[in-house]
Amino acid sequence: MSATIRYFENSILVNIDGELDHHSASLIRAGIDEAVIRCRPQKLTLDFSGVGFMDSSGVGLVMGRYKLMKAVSGEVEITGLSPLALKMMRLAGIERIVSIKENVSV
Repeated sequence: MSATIRYFENSILVNIDGELDHHSASLIRAGIDEAVIRCRPQKLTLDFSGVGFMDSSGVGLVMGRYKLMKAVSGEVEITGLSPLALKMMRLAGIERIVSIKENVSV
C-alpha cells in the first residue's frame, strides 16, 4: 500500500494504491493529516483508482479526513472507486458528507 500526495495551489490530491486495510489506512492517514495541517487546502481529493481491495477502513479514512478538512474549512472529494467500494461508501452514507466523482478534478 502506498499513497502519493501531490500539492496544488489550493488543493491536495492523494493517489492511493494497493490494498487498504486497518494497518495501511493508519499509515496513509498520518501522511494525509500532516499535509492538510501544513497546507490547509480548500479541497482534498482522495483517488482510489489504484486500490484493489478495501475494507471498512477505507470508509473510516474518508470520514476522518472529512472531519479534519471541516476543521480547516475545506471539503473532501473522492474518486476512482471500484463498484464494490462505491457500494460500501454509499451504504455508509459517505455521499451525504463528501463529493463522489468519477474522474479526478484538482
